[in-house]
Amino acid sequence: MTTVQEEFLRTFHAAHPAVTVRAMAHGRAEGGRSSYEILRDRVAACGRVLDLGCGDGLLLELLAAGKAGARRSLAGIDLSAEELTLARGRPGVGRADLRVARAQQLPFQDGRFDGCVSHMALMLMSEAEQVAAELARVLEPGGTLAVVVGGGPAGGEAYELFVRLLKPLFQGAPAGRRMPPLGDRRVRDREGFDAVFRPAGFGPVEWETVRIDLSGPPERVWRTVGTTYDLGMLDPAVTAGLRARFEAESAAMALPDGRVPCAMRVHVATAVRRDS
Repeated sequence: MTTVQEEFLRTFHAAHPAVTVRAMAHGRAEGGRSSYEILRDRVAACGRVLDLGCGDGLLLELLAAGKAGARRSLAGIDLSAEELTLARGRPGVGRADLRVARAQQLPFQDGRFDGCVSHMALMLMSEAEQVAAELARVLEPGGTLAVVVGGGPAGGEAYELFVRLLKPLFQGAPAGRRMPPLGDRRVRDREGFDAVFRPAGFGPVEWETVRIDLSGPPERVWRTVGTTYDLGMLDPAVTAGLRARFEAESAAMALPDGRVPCAMRVHVATAVRRDS
């Protein structure tokens, strides 16, 4: 059953395909990897990988690259047909099994995969226990689940400024102009993640918090923070005012080279499907 939340996400991504990649793909953790590359490496030993909420297919492209990627069997699901259209055009992704589908009812047979990844998508999904049960069903025993979920601003930089400026605007918006609550907040911390996934058949979660540097020219920083779902239903005039104020205040943070410092935290969660 399609929920109000899923309809919001579908509509948002139809209007803004590839929005997550545009916001985050340039970001780097200490050591130089993107959050997408961190997930790719968590399932390096897996040969049959599902991308849950694959969007425009960047992570699938990374998984398909190289000799190991050429041998992989890849699949991806997403609510957005527009995102999947972009994914099919990426190198190596055209051979993947891509489907418009819900994570709560995966269209795959039991034990189909030995790996599953999900980048900034699991945290948006309702019925978390049902999602966990479906992932346990399609992953073979010993299979690896690796996900990235948002952890909020890293502190003291442009992302934190944006959240501070946005909060009163969102709270003051009329009911018809507010984004519906998305997902289940339990999957955003270690204890909550375990509470959802261990009863479904997963082992204890390995949890790592990573700082992602998203600094860049002012236009790119706005593209990073200003594509958040929270703005999806706000009046355009309100969004324009927010942007003007954000750009004015973030300019005071600019580094000598003109870049605006911006960073966020993400949590990287990895769990193994236990033997039945």
